[in-house]
Amino acid sequence: MLRRFALVALAAALLIPAKAQTTSETPNDGLNLRFANGIAAIAEDKVITVDDVRREIAPLIPQIQRESRNEKEFNERLESLQDDVIQQLIDRVLIVKEFRKDDKKHIPESFIDNRIADIQVEQFDNDRSKFLGYLRSRGMTLRDYRKEVEEDIIYRYMQSQQRKSQSIVSPVRIETFYKENKDRFYQDDSVRLRLIQFSRANGESDLELKAKATEVLNRFHDGEKFEDLAREYSQDSRRSKGGDWGWQKRTDLKSEFSEPLFALKKGECTAPIITPEGCFILYVEDRKYAGVQPIDEVRDQIENMLITQMSRVSEERWLERLRRNGYVKHY
Repeated sequence: MLRRFALVALAAALLIPAKAQTTSETPNDGLNLRFANGIAAIAEDKVITVDDVRREIAPLIPQIQRESRNEKEFNERLESLQDDVIQQLIDRVLIVKEFRKDDKKHIPESFIDNRIADIQVEQFDNDRSKFLGYLRSRGMTLRDYRKEVEEDIIYRYMQSQQRKSQSIVSPVRIETFYKENKDRFYQDDSVRLRLIQFSRANGESDLELKAKATEVLNRFHDGEKFEDLAREYSQDSRRSKGGDWGWQKRTDLKSEFSEPLFALKKGECTAPIITPEGCFILYVEDRKYAGVQPIDEVRDQIENMLITQMSRVSEERWLERLRRNGYVKHY
């Protein structure tokens, strides 16, 4: 299910009018067998052709091939994706129709011009001859293409308006979701880790490495910032970042590091730790203890989850209404 969702999401992202993917031969995607007359659907006065569908799914076929365990699964997933793309193309026509019902709404010509200019830069290396060649390969005039770009802008605008309409979530709903789904907000014991490493590049002994580390520790205990000391002394790849290794779970680290590190409180550092690779000083910049995160730490996360959920439901209801009121014929 997750794989299919990812493919559908990617297909939706690819539903733009300016894709420059062309193929020199007809791919074996089964579309010609499913739609012998070359028509996948009709929405209002728009004919959705097999080529329209193929242009959207072509970039995804290699991914489906890699992820399918056998030919049967490949064919099933491919047909499902085709159905999803056809529905998205139909919905696009219906959404544009809904926009055009309001005579006061229009897309400025300059906005379309700017979008076409961006497309030429992004997809055709700002080479107008490549761009015009792409139009010829699709049998389109520049006027046809402008209309397609305009409709794409409309499609995205209308979708964004639907999402905005569901952008407010009450505090009560957030708290209810938190109480009913506390297990989703469990966090492991973790540390925001900084470290200083002294390598054995020059063949130093354990005693020599420990002496270097002790000198640095004394400066830390005298009040110098650990991150400044890391920039000065550390010989690891995060030196320029003040030895910052981000949040680390106990299970992410070797026991010789995790045991002394997780015994510390925020703002403390370990004694020198000697390993075959060198000598390490570990510093706890912050701590998160195992357990359910407090609601204040996850409130924004829950709000975003609920907005996404509400937007999806609202958009589906909106599309169902457009589908009921529009003319659609499947083949």
